[in-house]
Amino acid sequence: MHGRPAAFEGADGFSYSVEILTDTTGTTPAPWGAYLFFVKWSRVGAQAPEGHLESEFLATADTEEEARRRLGAVPLQDVKRVLDELIAAHRDVAPTRRWSDAMPDDA
Repeated sequence: MHGRPAAFEGADGFSYSVEILTDTTGTTPAPWGAYLFFVKWSRVGAQAPEGHLESEFLATADTEEEARRRLGAVPLQDVKRVLDELIAAHRDVAPTRRWSDAMPDDA
């Protein structure tokens, strides 16, 4: 209907899509971490991304796949809580990088 992925409504009234992303943690016991990456969608006009928020590592593991699986098992109400906490913490903070720079290159 809107030409964009399904989304949560954040505490700020904007729509946010969520993706589980992974990266290395730099630690030996759990070298992989997974975090939530929320794309903020514009409110009016063309439905285009206008920003993003990202959590800290919320799951760590020995492998990338296991870290992703662990975070993927988190209930959606907990994901929504993380989103609202990020919104509250970043109310007056501009993102340090564009949302497209943080997304994996699927090409």
